[in-house]
Amino acid sequence: MARKFTALGARTVLGDLDSDAVGEVADAVGGIAVPGDAASERGVAELVDAAMGEHGRIDVFCANAGIGRNGGPEADEDAWAASWEVNVMSHVRAARAVLPHWLERGEGHFLGTASAAGLLTMLGSAPYSVTKHAAVAFAEYLNITYADKGVTAQALCPQGVRTQLLEASGETGRILMGDTAIEAEDVAEVVAEKLGGEEFLILPHPEVADYYALRAGQPERWQAGMRKLQRKVE
Repeated sequence: MARKFTALGARTVLGDLDSDAVGEVADAVGGIAVPGDAASERGVAELVDAAMGEHGRIDVFCANAGIGRNGGPEADEDAWAASWEVNVMSHVRAARAVLPHWLERGEGHFLGTASAAGLLTMLGSAPYSVTKHAAVAFAEYLNITYADKGVTAQALCPQGVRTQLLEASGETGRILMGDTAIEAEDVAEVVAEKLGGEEFLILPHPEVADYYALRAGQPERWQAGMRKLQRKVE
């Protein structure tokens, strides 16, 4: 997304735990690298301060950090806590940091990267499924609450994307998403097309809309299909 936005004329400030990787991308796009933990208040503050100090404003904040932890109720406390911090509270803390600036200006846009799992579910990972649902809910809350004040939000909900996160999902991820996984560049193209538009959900895999409608309208049928997939995974 940083490369795509830069090609369209944006100026970027990039945060990541991996200082080497974020520095490499920032150098490639002429942006600013801010290594750190985007899930923490300090990490968010450093990102916002760098953007405001260099450019005097923030037009779009992309809350894109995410982790996947496997397991169900038996997953340990650390897995649940880390999932909550990165997949949800990073969004909350980002919004808390930028909202005063946006409300004063009367404009701003929040893009929360959730997942198709936030609309459906992810087999084998209750922490991921639950927190991605929460990420969608938070973006929805922002859009409902602040859109009439000029501050809007969208939720980005792809299925499989060929990143380290998909690789880490192992055999389950390969079975569920391997055949339909797309490249990060494909996601960026869709985001660039849909960002700031009227559609709340940005769906790089359009079929997710049909799955979401089936889940809402015929939950028993939807769950029967997912149980079939669960048996395949097992």
